[in-house]
Amino acid sequence: PRFGAGDAAPDFEYSLMNGKTARLSDLKGHYVLLQFWGSWCGPCRQENMHLVQLYRKYHNQGFDICSIGLESNPNAWKNAILNDQLEWSFHSMESADFDGPITSLYNIKSIPSTFLLNPQGVIMGVNLRPEYLEKMLSEKLQPR
Repeated sequence: PRFGAGDAAPDFEYSLMNGKTARLSDLKGHYVLLQFWGSWCGPCRQENMHLVQLYRKYHNQGFDICSIGLESNPNAWKNAILNDQLEWSFHSMESADFDGPITSLYNIKSIPSTFLLNPQGVIMGVNLRPEYLEKMLSEKLQPR
């Protein structure tokens, strides 16, 4: 990835599943996991199971997830969101060729790739394993 811990996460605008647009900066004030994944990526789908648990545990305390799906098949993407129970609101899709604007901005070359952002939009960690992500969130937020 182009950015690491201590860097400000570049802002971007993206289209949500419902057709509305949002900006990453709309989530300032929250801890945010920016996730690049794909419905066709086995390791991504495994990681989703852990992310759902973290979301459910910490969302009410100020944790959100912004997922960018790298896809060639919109239906497979939507089905994976439903099947994996990715209940957060911030889902967007880009080309599976790793050449979409957000993917290029963050220099993503493989997935899963994640960035944990603090409430000020500064990157706290990149590609953190789920158990380390849990540790960082538990130090900052009280689980419900």
